[in-house]
Amino acid sequence: MKTILASVACAISFVAGVAAQATAPQWGQGWTGPTACPSGWVCTVSNPYYSQCLQGTAAPTSSNPGTPTTAPPTSGGGTPTSSGSAASGTTTLIAGNSFIRAVEDPNFHKYLQSEKLGTASDAVLGDPGNAAQFQIVSGQLVQQVPDGTKLYAVVEGRSDSTVMKLKVSWSTSPASAGTFMWSGDTVEWSIPTIQRPQLNAWLVCPDAAGNKDLYVNLGPYSYQTPAGCADETIHAYTGATATP
Repeated sequence: MKTILASVACAISFVAGVAAQATAPQWGQGWTGPTACPSGWVCTVSNPYYSQCLQGTAAPTSSNPGTPTTAPPTSGGGTPTSSGSAASGTTTLIAGNSFIRAVEDPNFHKYLQSEKLGTASDAVLGDPGNAAQFQIVSGQLVQQVPDGTKLYAVVEGRSDSTVMKLKVSWSTSPASAGTFMWSGDTVEWSIPTIQRPQLNAWLVCPDAAGNKDLYVNLGPYSYQTPAGCADETIHAYTGATATP
């Protein structure tokens, strides 16, 4: 993931006499250094303190999301940090839907799904062959179950200010609080009652059975990570099949 201080634009002009401006590395992280996105990448502002270079065409910003979209504007999924087999998963993507997957170790190309497939259970990352398909509609992250059922991502409430991660699960009823949105191909979540430093910060924390449960990370990405958890961003993938 690539972070850039949002108090300056992602691309700025240097003083006269400088022939060309350096660009920040793809997926590099830091608050100083170059502030230009590489060619083919777009500066997307999440909040007054955080911006991100994303592949593809710019999407509405988190601070002004506009009309939610059913599918992200890109077919990315980001630049992988690991290599994997070229074999395809068993799920074929339906037009208008997206897979959602992590692109960083230790959950590289693990796909969002229900712990108990196609049911109202915990939101987990799992194997490509079981990948679920999604849309974001009116701020709701909707899982499209093959039998026509729709499941809605629900984020648990925060009991007090010391809680820094919120579990995500699936429900047959729409969520009553919080808003999911696309920022480029990245999934974000916000709620007016909680100020998050990074709207696209997630955690994956295995439960006692080894299921990779998904949580909203209320803290900054890759900082003070809870024990046993891994920092992740999760991205749309619109290839024909879910790939490892």
